[in-house]
Amino acid sequence: MRMPMLALGAVASVATVLLAANFEVPRRQTMGTQSAKMHEEKPFHIFNPETMAKPTAGYSQVAEVGEGKIVYIAGQVALDKSGNLVGKDDFRAQVQQVFENLKAAVEASGGDFNSVIKLNYYCAASVDPSQMPVVREVRDKYANTTNPPTSTFVFVQRLVRPEWLIEVDAVAVVKK
Repeated sequence: MRMPMLALGAVASVATVLLAANFEVPRRQTMGTQSAKMHEEKPFHIFNPETMAKPTAGYSQVAEVGEGKIVYIAGQVALDKSGNLVGKDDFRAQVQQVFENLKAAVEASGGDFNSVIKLNYYCAASVDPSQMPVVREVRDKYANTTNPPTSTFVFVQRLVRPEWLIEVDAVAVVKK
């Protein structure tokens, strides 16, 4: 029953981004001074509004896209380039491979890991919750820790293959 809800959420997110991408309004009318200034350096702005609680777990509340190419990266699991599982029963090794795959995908699209604005984590319920700091440790080797991507982390009963412990998808924005 959770799968349709996750899929519906993903469809809503994609629809929101697609609608926003097709609705062109001059930048100065949609963004504050700080946002416009940030867009001169990057095609997006990641921030935590003062009107919201500041995250304590290393993520940001909002990612605002002003221009650039939006790149959607499918959920990555711990498969190497040849399709072999990396780290059977080794959560850290699987997380490391997942982030290597995400890095390869964003680089293939013309960006780098600093281009990632959103990460969605799907972790198998069989993973001991005490292992969660591993995700952040590995992610912090790749992501901008000063201004981290927005993110969502959920536990699911299991992934498609029982040997997969975590899957992560991403959204990146790269300059055109």
